[in-house]
Amino acid sequence: MSQPPKLLDQVRHILRLKHYARSTEESYTDWIKRFILFHHKRHPKEMGVPEIEAFLTHLAVHENVAASTQNQAYSALLFLYREVLHLELVGPINALRAKKSHRLPVVLTQTEVRQIIAALPEPYRLMTQFLYGSGLRLSECLRLRIKDIEFEQRQIIVRSGKGDKDRVTMLPASLIVPLQRHLQQVKRLHQADLAMGYGEVYLPYALERKYPNANKEWGWQYLFPAPTLSTDPRTGQTRRHHIDPSSLQKAVKQVVHAAGLTKPVSCHTFRHSFATHLLASGYDIRTIQELLGHKDVSTTMIYTHVLNRGGLAVRSPLDN
Repeated sequence: MSQPPKLLDQVRHILRLKHYARSTEESYTDWIKRFILFHHKRHPKEMGVPEIEAFLTHLAVHENVAASTQNQAYSALLFLYREVLHLELVGPINALRAKKSHRLPVVLTQTEVRQIIAALPEPYRLMTQFLYGSGLRLSECLRLRIKDIEFEQRQIIVRSGKGDKDRVTMLPASLIVPLQRHLQQVKRLHQADLAMGYGEVYLPYALERKYPNANKEWGWQYLFPAPTLSTDPRTGQTRRHHIDPSSLQKAVKQVVHAAGLTKPVSCHTFRHSFATHLLASGYDIRTIQELLGHKDVSTTMIYTHVLNRGGLAVRSPLDN
């Protein structure tokens, strides 16, 4: 008689059935493992609300984690009990909550943006232009497929963004020519893969079973493919995935350091700069909210506090 799958394997299976991102799968399984080890390897079925409260409080008090990190651990444990173990937690979870920080996002000036972009090699230059010119998150940029670019309408379809929602954002007119050149190179790479018997990409949900040949079609190929083929850890298939996020992050870090900029610049900084510069140009906050894909306008409102107008737009008496 075969042994039942281990708990973490069950977690991974359910996460994949529900189409969670691979990064979420890794973080959820890690938090569940830490929860079990914290309680000396007791099975979660033997535990409940008191043990969850103790673990979350430990994260806040002794590990001093950020509120978002504690929330992620909480979400992982809720998923474990509700979706995997099918156990309803009795009563509220009254753990000591980590203090939520209120920090303004780092924003670059337009001169700094141009300086960084000009110093980046391709394809990182084009990718960063997408982050800044279209307000994309790094993960959204990496997951773009050829079919998501609509040249005639000058728009980009962002599929399964944060919250598993689709949205439309702008395709900057200045990127059309360099993007078309880039696509010619990607097409040659795809044709070479096909000639060697490869040319497949990962397809989301059950599309691979529904359309067996779609994973080799041009429209489904990644806009920014990885330079080498790799083995999919979930299926064992050899495919061409998208560029690794760390490669762009390292390229940006090197250029920022070489430029002597003291701001803590990351790939997400270009998205912050996109929103802030649109606000400074007089665009409506609701329009910017839609372009960014924010669920609530209050999230977008933070950019009103970082406009380049001095402290709350008040004129200093020293300047009078």
